[in-house]
Amino acid sequence: MESITDAVKKMEGYDQLRRQLDRIKQQVLQDPYVASFMEANPGINEVNLEKGLTKLYEYSKERHQCSNCPGLERCPNLMQGYQPVLTAEKNQIDIFYEKCFLKKQDEKQKSMTALIKSYFIPKDILKASFDRLHSIDQDRKEAIGAAAEFVKKVAAGEESKGIYFYGKFGVGKTYLLGAIANRLAERQIPSLLVHTPEFLREMKNSLSDGSFNEKMELLKTVPVLMLDDIGAENMTNWVRDEIIGVILQYRMMERLPTLYTSNYDFTLLEDHFSYSQKGGLEEAKGKRIMERIRHLTVPIFIGGDKNFRSIQ
Repeated sequence: MESITDAVKKMEGYDQLRRQLDRIKQQVLQDPYVASFMEANPGINEVNLEKGLTKLYEYSKERHQCSNCPGLERCPNLMQGYQPVLTAEKNQIDIFYEKCFLKKQDEKQKSMTALIKSYFIPKDILKASFDRLHSIDQDRKEAIGAAAEFVKKVAAGEESKGIYFYGKFGVGKTYLLGAIANRLAERQIPSLLVHTPEFLREMKNSLSDGSFNEKMELLKTVPVLMLDDIGAENMTNWVRDEIIGVILQYRMMERLPTLYTSNYDFTLLEDHFSYSQKGGLEEAKGKRIMERIRHLTVPIFIGGDKNFRSIQ
């Protein structure tokens, strides 16, 4: 009885198929990436080469697609975001896939984004970077330096006071908070960035949808809290005593750092907190809130006429 191999050889079209396979084989072996692999593995004999030809072909095709990468979202490889790697364990050709640089960068960015929670913060702020900050005067140099030092201490596990950035509208206070949040995320430290006026309005709605306690717990316990534009909210006794006061008291007791931005200096912010919707002033309550802020922050004025993010 003739062998299966001999029978296949007698089939119509076999010679043509064989010639086609030989051409593919030569093309694959002439591929610079494959040639380099074969040169590094001289123990691969002809039998193992034939067995591994389809894997070499797959590698050649995928590797060239990586060389002409159209970007992660349009990656044409079998496994999007993965690049092929050849192995020759015991001179047996095999292929596996590992994450490419773009895939790793994308996952890193998503991981960082997950560490930065926010409420009512513009998307461009959530992409802020120290590299894009532009210091053109002493005030701004001091602000950027203090922000960088804060991140350094927190990342090292050291206790650090928060920072109270204040100055007029449009000088880049919020952008600086975004840069801090991203630098913290690079060091795997979670933070929460909140636009205070909008968030406080949201907290009123949270009483009816049942999410009030959950949101309060988040603001009280997040490792680094950033309250943007504090002082611009519509002040009521409830906002001051049951939300801001409770959050700051807890964070003071637990020594959790809080950062702020405001158009007000400490004196004007205290006046704001002393306002009573019933008429008149409640100076003692205003002072109590400000004691918590003063005790655990370093005030830094940011001057200038223009935003201090670099012109792109």
